[in-house]
Parts: sequence; structure tokens; C-alpha cells
Amino acid sequence: MGVYCDAYDVDLSECEVPDGGFHSFDAFFTRRLKPGVRPIDSDATAIVSPADGRIEAAGIVDSSARLLIKGCEYTVGELLGDEEATAALTGGFYFVVYLSPRDYHRVHAPVAGGVDRVHHVDGTLYPVNDIGVRHVRSLFARNERVAIHQDSAEHGRTCTIMVGAIGVGRISLSFDSTVISNSSLPTGRRVYAESGRPSIERGGELGMFHLGSTAIVFVKPSARSEFVRSIGDSVRMGEAVIRETRA
Repeated sequence: MGVYCDAYDVDLSECEVPDGGFHSFDAFFTRRLKPGVRPIDSDATAIVSPADGRIEAAGIVDSSARLLIKGCEYTVGELLGDEEATAALTGGFYFVVYLSPRDYHRVHAPVAGGVDRVHHVDGTLYPVNDIGVRHVRSLFARNERVAIHQDSAEHGRTCTIMVGAIGVGRISLSFDSTVISNSSLPTGRRVYAESGRPSIERGGELGMFHLGSTAIVFVKPSARSEFVRSIGDSVRMGEAVIRETRA
């Protein structure tokens, strides 16, 4: 682990390190942060970054439900693997956070709200770094991914997609251990009854990558919101990416 930390400049001072150190590379990679090192933005209406990383793309989904990520056009439906969910997000905001090998690799909720469904989309595992994005067309719609749908009181329909990548042994969810990625038996769609929906606070843990990858956030349209981060910015989990404008 020491060689990896030196090579990628990993800051372990922010992490909970077990007595005797990490027992495996996976335990190191999915390490937890110490309490309080990622404060959640105090504005309850802010949509926060779900992860540490770099904002690779951001914008508005157009009226035909299309968007651009690193110069490649996608539709909301193909990214979600769910055409039925497209209408609620058309015209809304989206942003993409790339997690590098040095980053903390747990993914958190950008908004507060109950999870009403999860869709595990089977696929390939191309690398999601600049080389992969540049050379593999429609990469984010081809890689294995898990879409987590929340219903937020403040923001309505919100979706966070965890996109797998080369070397990612698993994407695991913190609230449902039955969703298994990188498996010969894809989980498919899980719909939670209203009485049994996992309730996740803003900044609450959704899941983790077992190696580096990408998170994509979709938020329904809002005329009163604007981006407060730009493409290329480094961002930490809990920092505001979209904020309501004040009248």
C-alpha cells in the first residue's frame, strides 16, 4: 500500500486506518474517512458532489433528452438504462465526477431523499480515464453501471449513476447488499415499496467503487438553480455543485 500511496499521493491522514493497517488492497481502496473531514454544505437546497474527484462535464439536458460528456452525445435513457425515467430529467441539470486512483472511493447522496429504485445495467468495463473516454465511443453507456433514483422533497427526481471501469471488481451499495455488479447474474431493477424505501440524508453513503471510476448526477429542471462549479474543477464530497439563486 505504501508504494501505491507514494505513486498517487494518497493522503491517509484523513482516513480511518485500522490497527495493524489494511488487511487487503480492497480494504485500503474502500477506506472510510474520519468523521468531520468532509463537511456537507450548510445550504439545505444545495446539490452536493457525491464524491471526491474532478468535474469532467456539466450542463443542461436538452429538450430531446440529450447531453454531452467529453464531446460525446448521450441520451438520458441510455445512460440510465431506463427510458421510462427520461421525462422527469429532461431539461434538468447533469454533472460528471471522475474519481482518480488517489481519491476516496465511496459515493454519497447529492440530495436528501428516499431511494425508490435501483437499476443495475450490465455492460463492459472499459477504462474511464481520458484515454478511454477519448477512444471508446459512448463509453458511459457501454460500461456496467448502477443507477440510484432518489425522490427528494427539495429537488424532486434525482439520479446518481455509479459507472464501473476496468479493474473495478465490484460496485457495492451501502443500503442493499443484494445488488451485485460484475457478476454473471446482473441484479436488474429493484423497486422499493414506499414503506421500505431506504432514506438517505444529503451526504449519506450510497455505495462504493472497489477501484476508480465515475459518478454521474441528474437533477430535475429548476429555473432557480445554477452551477457554482465549472468543468475541470477539483471537488470534494459534500461541496456544493449546484445552488439555488436568491431572488
